[in-house]
Amino acid sequence: MADTIYALASAAGRAGVAVVRVSGPLAFQSLVALTDPLPLPDVRQAAVRRFKTPEGKFIDEGVAVRFAAPNSFTGEDVVEYHVHGGRAVIDALLAVLASFEGHRLAGPGEFTRRGFENGRMDLTAAEAIADLIAAETEAQREQALAQMVGGLARIYDGWADRLTKSLAHLEADIDFPDEDLPEGVAGLVRPIIRQVSFEIEQHLNDGRRGERLREGVKIAVVGTPNAGKSSLVNALAQREVAIVSDIPGTTRDIIEVHLNLGGYPVIVADTAGLRPDQIGQHGHDAIEQEGIRRALQYAQDADIVLLLFDGAALPSLDPNTLKLWDSRTIGFATKADIARSAPRVKGESLPILSVATGGGVEKLIAALTRKVADVMGASDRPYLTRARHREALVNTVAALARANEAMLPELIAEDVRLAVRALGRITGRVDVEDLLDIIFRDFCIGK
Repeated sequence: MADTIYALASAAGRAGVAVVRVSGPLAFQSLVALTDPLPLPDVRQAAVRRFKTPEGKFIDEGVAVRFAAPNSFTGEDVVEYHVHGGRAVIDALLAVLASFEGHRLAGPGEFTRRGFENGRMDLTAAEAIADLIAAETEAQREQALAQMVGGLARIYDGWADRLTKSLAHLEADIDFPDEDLPEGVAGLVRPIIRQVSFEIEQHLNDGRRGERLREGVKIAVVGTPNAGKSSLVNALAQREVAIVSDIPGTTRDIIEVHLNLGGYPVIVADTAGLRPDQIGQHGHDAIEQEGIRRALQYAQDADIVLLLFDGAALPSLDPNTLKLWDSRTIGFATKADIARSAPRVKGESLPILSVATGGGVEKLIAALTRKVADVMGASDRPYLTRARHREALVNTVAALARANEAMLPELIAEDVRLAVRALGRITGRVDVEDLLDIIFRDFCIGK
């Protein structure tokens, strides 16, 4: 934290404008050295400056913006240099910054970490910044923004505040038994413990939607060999990602394609054709058997399963494919140009598409988009987005369950304390001073 750090804040490569960010106690000093003899620009005011080396060699003409601590992204003195985005310009500016005493290149995420350590954001907001940078769909952008502005932190801090107040009451009852405190403190806090535990369990019971939105909804394309799975995946990707052949068993490994469907990120997976009853004992067959095993495993783990039935075999349906039909399933027949009328499955006529002509593909995309929207659901509260959040919340519920069953105030207080710490690990806010503040505010200790 004593170092002044710098880094290219915009994307690498040639561009019209590049931004180099500098943060730390010497940020303004290096700005003076780069723009001497001109004075420092006003705080939060863009100023045109000529940037030069200490020897007076001209680097570039651009814009400097100065942010004074603590009102900056990192909570430190910050300078942003907006220069022309050529590689030579950027390299020259970074080389001069490296030559200044007390300056060094920033590590990954170090600007955001300094913002967290200086109280400019909590851990959930810091994580959301990374998610926002990585967002590729509208839904991902919206989720990251909601988290970045405190959507999750407000929920977790609200639970922590209620538990902290209950813990303060318990601690006061234990440590100051002779003071003028409410009767039956343990009995008063149990309803709060149960209510907070219930709310956390409801939050956990979200079908992992937040994590799915970050990572992508998994769609497995499953069917017999030559049912058109690889052709469909290529059509959805609008490029050749899978080999298409008339030879059965061409696809062996899982081939994943990342797509945007209706603003949601999805991962569409081409899988090996299902024909386990036709596999023998040859080495070639053993490899295909492993591909089929992986296909079935992927289908089992997927959020949505797209079952494709070979239109050339209609009206008969492959039994290995059909037995995978469940609530996650969308079924389509292929080869509409040669298929006869499709049978009814689960009370509905099986739609038919043709990848060769494009007929029915839009209908399939619409069906997948609706299914993805159903999987993601809708909520006016933000979903938890990371496995570490889920783990901390599970630990919180477990601690509260123990507290609810405990008989001694000391045991109740210890488990509530563990619950508060588990919540604090999500946001990065764990402070014993919170307890002291509430104790001294709510009770007349030492009157």
